[in-house]
Amino acid sequence: MTITSVEPFILHVPVTGSSISDSTHTLSHWGVVGCRIHTDDGRVGTGFTGTHAHLAGDRLVTDCIATCYAGLLVGEDEADVTRLWQKLARHPPVQWIGRAGVTHIALGAVDIALWDLKAQQAGQPLWKLLGGATSDRVTAYNTDIGWLSIPDDELIAGSRRVVEEEGFRGVKIKVGSADIVRDLKRLAAVRHAIGPHVTMAIDANGRWDLPTCLRFCRGAEGLDILWFEEPLWYDDVAGHVRLAAQGGIPVALGEQLYTAEAFADFIARGALHYVQPDVTRLAGVTEYIRVAEAAHAARLPVVAHAGDMSQVHAHLAFWHPATTMLEYIPWIRTCFAEPVTVTDGDVVRPEQPGAGTAVTPEAFARFAKSLC
Repeated sequence: MTITSVEPFILHVPVTGSSISDSTHTLSHWGVVGCRIHTDDGRVGTGFTGTHAHLAGDRLVTDCIATCYAGLLVGEDEADVTRLWQKLARHPPVQWIGRAGVTHIALGAVDIALWDLKAQQAGQPLWKLLGGATSDRVTAYNTDIGWLSIPDDELIAGSRRVVEEEGFRGVKIKVGSADIVRDLKRLAAVRHAIGPHVTMAIDANGRWDLPTCLRFCRGAEGLDILWFEEPLWYDDVAGHVRLAAQGGIPVALGEQLYTAEAFADFIARGALHYVQPDVTRLAGVTEYIRVAEAAHAARLPVVAHAGDMSQVHAHLAFWHPATTMLEYIPWIRTCFAEPVTVTDGDVVRPEQPGAGTAVTPEAFARFAKSLC
């Protein structure tokens, strides 16, 4: 079968409440930005990246798909995913202007759509196409109750609710305040509310420097923190090496790393303990697999950052043997024909053919933005 057209799109979907904030970002909407690839037998594959719903930036992504990649795809056999990834990623004029950033995440959206088509053609969910599930259980941890902008009493109540009423066995709390004492008090209160048997991870979104992180880690002794996510500036490999060795809390990162080579450097230098690739920041499923395999070879756990809000990552999590956990943020789940679902603290394994990316007509009608 062959590709007949490539149709970019932009959706802006409201986040929980009117807005959320972490140490670095404030958002009112999440961007679902990508394309639908049509084939001559009537199938449609969907792929997307996750953005901060900045319309001008989102249009750069869709323009890249429409003007740089679509012409390279039309007439091609959509089943040749690896060859097409190579064709687009190494197309000299596009490679010249960017091996990360806009061109890379645009390629990621295209690659996800191609994998979606491949799984549809096989009549299988993506996890089965890739080789089958390696686990019967993927544990979900809830990030949506932990934003830095949430008042203390609501943070504590929300943490208790998702554990006691919704069955979550893990939460993630945002840190990165100007005053680390505030963060430590909030974490202590959450730990008291959820008890000792629920995992609690933290995320600073790259806010702090190394001395602040080390001071924080000393103050957090006894709180049993699962991991310290994005503690430092994203590209500071040397700082992460020192923190991983001296901080006493396992380091996690990956959402701001765009290439397999960037992950390889952090892994080789012992700069992290939990590897967090994101299929929407990397160049799609094809590059995600390379990162996950490199992590697995180093005997490191893989816990995807859910920029796709776990639609594709649910498939990858059930398939890849290094993954036992997955982030849960429900902002965009109702946009999909098979939304990610958590029951009793576990991700429900998706079963429909494809990559879990099929967007409903209702979502397009409600949330679509103009491409120009």
